[in-house]
Amino acid sequence: MAMLTVENLNVYYGMIHALKDVSFEVNQGEIVALIGANGAGKTTTLHTVSGMLPAKSGSVKFEGKEIIKTPGHQIVSLGMSHVPEGRRVFAGLSVYENLKMGAYTRKDKKEIADTLEMVYTRFPRLKERTRQLAGTLSGGEQQMLAMGRALMAHPKIILMDEPSMGLSPLFVSEIFKIIEEINKQGVTVLLVEQNAKKALSIANRAYVLETGKIVKEGNARDLLNDESIKKAYLGE
Repeated sequence: MAMLTVENLNVYYGMIHALKDVSFEVNQGEIVALIGANGAGKTTTLHTVSGMLPAKSGSVKFEGKEIIKTPGHQIVSLGMSHVPEGRRVFAGLSVYENLKMGAYTRKDKKEIADTLEMVYTRFPRLKERTRQLAGTLSGGEQQMLAMGRALMAHPKIILMDEPSMGLSPLFVSEIFKIIEEINKQGVTVLLVEQNAKKALSIANRAYVLETGKIVKEGNARDLLNDESIKKAYLGE
């Protein structure tokens, strides 16, 4: 069953037609990757789905409900979290305060406390730095914090935008391992990633975006072995 269905999405930046009839779906429990070159429209797609950008036309359905006109803060309450590109943690707040911000849509104090424990178990490094200001963390730790903050909303689906950007290879492997673990615990993942090889190695399915259009889709394993994909995105 499709958890997220995007149909014929058209988005403009001024005169620029950024997304052209983009359609894709994400089924419950999947990791779906969106890959493509810089400027292909990957981030724009995530921003439109999570209500941060208006669409000119098209449909975005989450669990069968049309959300194309729903404001972003209400979309979070429905069960969608977005980990933005560049992490965007609140630099002047502590790790703990950042995590609490992630739970702002939730009311049950005990459930919030339980989720916080789960996040600290998943990211022991954050527990060690709970009182530290987020702005003083390393890039990899800030990425973990952004992911932990998204999990605090207890989402059904997480949109992740370039989680490996600017991280050391060691941290990249760690972040991808965590994405797989989050998914195994029942959270569906829509992943935008410059590192196509890494993304395809953990995804179930993938879509390839080129200048605002989806030009290819398929099983992630098949795309990993596709000659044209290897040439264009895998540096082979």
